[in-house]
Amino acid sequence: MKIAIGAFVCALTIATPVVHAQTAPAAVAATTTGTLRAGSSVPLKMSEGLTTKGKKLKVGQRFQLETAEPIMVDGNVVIPAGSPAVGEITEVRNKGMWGKSGRINARVLYVRANGRQIRLTGSLDDKGTTGTAGVVGAVALLPIAGFFMTGTSADIPLGAPVNAFIDEDVSVAVVPASAPMIVAPAASPSVVTGIPVKK
Repeated sequence: MKIAIGAFVCALTIATPVVHAQTAPAAVAATTTGTLRAGSSVPLKMSEGLTTKGKKLKVGQRFQLETAEPIMVDGNVVIPAGSPAVGEITEVRNKGMWGKSGRINARVLYVRANGRQIRLTGSLDDKGTTGTAGVVGAVALLPIAGFFMTGTSADIPLGAPVNAFIDEDVSVAVVPASAPMIVAPAASPSVVTGIPVKK
């Protein structure tokens, strides 16, 4: 009886490491490196709208964008879709008298992805329509009327597409999707059989 139980314990001890030996390599994911090249396109969209209505925009004011689609390197996503990006207003002109239209000029600064800030380059702008034709007509009829004619405000709406580009080569580490776990088959019945039953 003692010999049979000892044989059973030895069989379990030998069989157990087989499971660990087969699952351990699958749990370690290989990491590869690549480069996100300067000049690579990064499609963005506005996360907020900008307008000269209300005369609240200021030069130097920052605004939010996000990536419109994932950015890939060697088939792996390095900047996920929806990653936050930041832009800055470089020029503001409010609409005014004599048909003057509003204008917004801005630039893209960077995108944040996986805890890293990546510099971008790119610009966006909008210009309202001028009221020049109306001013000319009004001045012909009544000179002072042209003073009260204004152009339209500039608007860059929420969700508007913005083209940006990577401003520097960026080294990235990519962890590919892990392989499916290998599970060892159950121990063969011959290992656990043959234990004498005490009568």
